[in-house]
Amino acid sequence: MGAQVASTLALAAAGDEVAFARLVDAYHADLVRVAYVVSGDPELARDAAQSAWTIAWRKLGTVRDPERVKGWLISVTANEARQMVRRQHRRTVIEIRTGADPDPAPGGSDPSSAIDRVDLTNALAHLKPEDRGLLAMRYVAGLDSFEIGAMRRMSASGVRIRLARLLDRLRKDLDDD
Repeated sequence: MGAQVASTLALAAAGDEVAFARLVDAYHADLVRVAYVVSGDPELARDAAQSAWTIAWRKLGTVRDPERVKGWLISVTANEARQMVRRQHRRTVIEIRTGADPDPAPGGSDPSSAIDRVDLTNALAHLKPEDRGLLAMRYVAGLDSFEIGAMRRMSASGVRIRLARLLDRLRKDLDDD
């Protein structure tokens, strides 16, 4: 897989639109998920991912290690989402989606899971966008502390400490509810 990623990245950096489309196909969903965790807004998340792809198209040639292209793309996306949140300076309304069927079948989804999601979303909303980005890089995109540290200009142990503090804060916020 490593040679395939390197080859696709090299072709895309040289202007091959088909190779770039392969990168978009491989990573777009991850970028949108990370941007959503940072912003809390589905529309803003899609916009941030699109903006990140525009930047990526121009700067793919700067990626030194093809194996880290996913982390690089996620970092660009998280930065774009943070900047968009700052520019908008607005709070988002959290939509609670209900199923189309008003009378779910027995054994269907547990309504308490929706409450848990709302509680988590509210707790995340109290964090800074930078902190939500850090959590998204680790738990949504699955990057390790070394990859995050390289992108955030932090040591791996510094990343782990900050993540532990953020998780403690989230646990406390969720327990208080």
